[in-house]
Amino acid sequence: MSTLKVTTIQDASGGNTATINSMTPTADSLQGFRNRIINGDMRIDQRNAGASVSTTGSYPVDRFYVSEGTSATFTSQRSTTAPVGYTNSLLFTVGTGASAGAAEQVQIRQAIEGFNIADLAWGTANAKSVTISFQVRSSITGTYCIFLQSSDGGVSYVATYSINSANTFETKSVTIAGPTTGTFNTDNSTGLLVGWDLGSGSNFNTTAGSWTSGQYRRTTSQANFISNSGATWYITGVQLEVGSVATPFERRDYGRELAMCQRYYEKSYALGTAPGTNSGSGLVDITSSSNGSGNVVMNFRFNTAKRASPTLSGWTESGTANSWYVSRSGSAGNQTINFDLANEFNFRAYAATGANWTVCRIEGQWAAASEL
Repeated sequence: MSTLKVTTIQDASGGNTATINSMTPTADSLQGFRNRIINGDMRIDQRNAGASVSTTGSYPVDRFYVSEGTSATFTSQRSTTAPVGYTNSLLFTVGTGASAGAAEQVQIRQAIEGFNIADLAWGTANAKSVTISFQVRSSITGTYCIFLQSSDGGVSYVATYSINSANTFETKSVTIAGPTTGTFNTDNSTGLLVGWDLGSGSNFNTTAGSWTSGQYRRTTSQANFISNSGATWYITGVQLEVGSVATPFERRDYGRELAMCQRYYEKSYALGTAPGTNSGSGLVDITSSSNGSGNVVMNFRFNTAKRASPTLSGWTESGTANSWYVSRSGSAGNQTINFDLANEFNFRAYAATGANWTVCRIEGQWAAASEL
């Protein structure tokens, strides 16, 4: 049975400050959204269900985006290799290694919505400091870099951390002074980019430890991870919070974390089924009537309100893209599925039936993306 240790200490002004399990709570840490990173423990992977994916322009787990443009090859995926207290991590694996050209880059990042960093007051004289903490492991030791970037890319901050022991999870934390200049949106667009560099080119080099005009991601001391064929890099327990102390990872309940992810991506498929898979799990199956234009029309409401009007994609039960299956008396087969009238809360889907005012059955799967 665990014990909750509460200690009261008198401060210099004569007031009392309580510490809970050696952590001193602040007003910001008690708000219920201490960690501004979503899916920081990599539990949720709606798109791939843990399968390995090509690195370029992909989301190997929800909210974490991988971008690279080098001659090296990579894969990334949700992994069950994790430190004590975690069940998952994000794994990045080099296939064929190669060094990056000056303008080439390799990064893993999360874009944080402006609404979720508005209280930081970044870009003003009242900017608050933040601390980023995470668990990381790599087969390649050395110095690595983490970077923050403003909404418009006008200013960036690079910090370093060291991987000391190969193939061992290590806890890292970096405290960053809030910038008094730069554009950091406070609406439903990108407010802040947080990223980890894995071997970008020299065009992205800068000096660590200060906010600088321009888009920078690394220092000259960055380990050349991507040149090592078969190299691995894992990360989990990612947290960004107000203040200069890395507090324990905020463990939100699974339902809440899933809903936070669904603000940016939602699907009809069962949670453990990747879109485009041959699966009837979660299949939309509706019997209705076509209208005077020969289309069967359906309206859907999202489980979670989206960040903005999303992009919709559709598949048949067998996994044929851009189509749903339509059947009626005398006719059956795949038809092009169309989506329109999408907003944050709902969308409309329709497909041709080949006949007006006819009872028909239509079935298929969908996914909605509203990423930053």
